[in-house]
Amino acid sequence: MKFLRFLLFPLSILYDLITKIRNLLFDFGVLKSTYFSLPVIVVGNLSVGGTGKTPQIEYLIRLLKDKYNIAVLSRGYKRKTTGFLIVNNSHSALHVGDEPLQYFKKFKNITVAVNEKRKQGIEELISQKLPKVILLDDAFQHRAVKGSFYILLTKYDDLFTDDFLLPTGNLRESRAGVERTDIIIVTKCPLNLNQDQKEIILAKFNKYKKDVFFTNISYADKISGQYQFSLEELKDFEILLITGIANPSPLLRFLKDQQISFRHLKYPDHHQFSKKEISSINQSFENIKSNKKIILTTEKDYTRLSGELKELCYLEIGIRFFDDKELAFNKMIMSHIDAYSV
Repeated sequence: MKFLRFLLFPLSILYDLITKIRNLLFDFGVLKSTYFSLPVIVVGNLSVGGTGKTPQIEYLIRLLKDKYNIAVLSRGYKRKTTGFLIVNNSHSALHVGDEPLQYFKKFKNITVAVNEKRKQGIEELISQKLPKVILLDDAFQHRAVKGSFYILLTKYDDLFTDDFLLPTGNLRESRAGVERTDIIIVTKCPLNLNQDQKEIILAKFNKYKKDVFFTNISYADKISGQYQFSLEELKDFEILLITGIANPSPLLRFLKDQQISFRHLKYPDHHQFSKKEISSINQSFENIKSNKKIILTTEKDYTRLSGELKELCYLEIGIRFFDDKELAFNKMIMSHIDAYSV
């Protein structure tokens, strides 16, 4: 597969040319970037695939929600609607996308909205809700908006410095795009990451002269959903694991480390399950003979599958900073926002 992708290298050169011209047009003002008079914090990446944007957005929500009136704006990937929508209780993942629906259901007293045109979305939010802070989800390449602060995510085992442009690799734009960011976060690091490993990565980033943080995925110690019980109790169940995320490997590794056995059915990222697939999953679950059995999924998949599958539960995730750098990150974000109120 990798060899076949390298055969497409000439297309990567063409793709590089197109994206560089586009970025230059924005840099020189030929294409307009709109700047807003309130903090607009952008979370994104240079590559396609799962770098951990959802738990990073949720971290920012937890950090800010009790002090500021915040709004989260997403395009609502794979939704069946278009235009601007403020997420409410009548919406499903088909209306607004799975991630915005997850934010809405999980956090009270925040505004969650979707719009594929982020500039229009921000203008609508300002006119309707007057948020003090806007979080832009997956908008690093959305140059029509000039964010006030950029957070670039890159996955530990798939760093942007080691990647190539589409279609040979997974980069959406060249590595030069990192110049637009304020900080880099290396996500999904192994728990036993040591200083020598960090230094190797930091050396790769040194020329960019950006603040770098390291995080790993943290898993809840309980199962949520149709049932609630401890992670330890999960060992007593026969488990049918359903995932529709870009990279389920960290979850699989975590469950195995916890000595939890399961049968895994893997689907593409943001997969919209058909009635036939739902029926097949339910049948697979019925075929499990044990009296103690559940269907386990991710929190993001739960927003699409809730009400469709029997005995459905999920495992919540978050992020944890290495080296006690959480306070430094928090201070950087809060100082940036507070500068707007001076």
